Amino acid sequence: MTSEPTNELRPRRSVLYMPGANERALEKAKGIDADGLILDLEDAVAPDAKPDARERVCAAVGSGEYGHRELTIRVNGIGTEWHDDDLAAVAQAGPHGVLVPKVNSADEVRALVDVLEKAGAPDHTKLWAMVETPIAILHAEEIAAGHERLAVLVMGTNDIVNETFALHVPGRAPLVPSLTIALLAARAAGKVILDGVYNDVKDAEGFVAEARQGREMGFDGKTLIHPSQVEPTNEAFAPSESDVEHAREIIAAFDEAQAEGRGVVTVNGRMIENLHVRDAQRILALHETITAR
Repeated sequence: MTSEPTNELRPRRSVLYMPGANERALEKAKGIDADGLILDLEDAVAPDAKPDARERVCAAVGSGEYGHRELTIRVNGIGTEWHDDDLAAVAQAGPHGVLVPKVNSADEVRALVDVLEKAGAPDHTKLWAMVETPIAILHAEEIAAGHERLAVLVMGTNDIVNETFALHVPGRAPLVPSLTIALLAARAAGKVILDGVYNDVKDAEGFVAEARQGREMGFDGKTLIHPSQVEPTNEAFAPSESDVEHAREIIAAFDEAQAEGRGVVTVNGRMIENLHVRDAQRILALHETITAR
């Protein structure tokens, strides 16, 4: 049986990685219309710059200058020399989320939560886990259900391609099985799940096609590496005007049928069931949350 979502309804269409060592980039991020920002201490930061970057992103989180944007900090991975200090500092900073690379088991999820709680992380600071290895894909269901504080799964598609010896190709056929398994795991556990990044920032057409594919597969949003990708992602993952209009028609027809005691509901000649109503309600709720901004 599918679990009910454990996360509040919050748009996470576009979640942009920003290098934690780059003060100018962190300043620029305040004006980018992404739903969320991942202030990165891992791949985007050179080893000798990591301590300063840690202080910089924690200060950014505490500044209160990022408006509606959900702020998450990606720490260095489990077992690295920076991981423990990252978690301790980030727990005190209290961002919306802490993203941990290469989470491979439910035991790791629970251990991470334990460290965050002992370090004094506030209740609103949720754990985000990157799913980016073959073993993580094979244990995705256990990871997703590992702890209620785990809120979001993030696909690390570059690493999955690398570790499976696959190729980056249009349509992502080699990745589709991994994406699907992780998506099913997230939905079974009631978690949010974000699609991975698109590497070629100059290929706007290819990016739009991949964002549309992610939305069609059922992802909640997409992680991004360049501000130019934000607008098309927001459009791809937001309900269209026709989606909103159709959702309203479904809810109105269902309410009317219930008031009249009718058990059969049709909209534009198509039979409507409870599952269609739930989907329509979700679409309207997402639309209203986005437009309220």
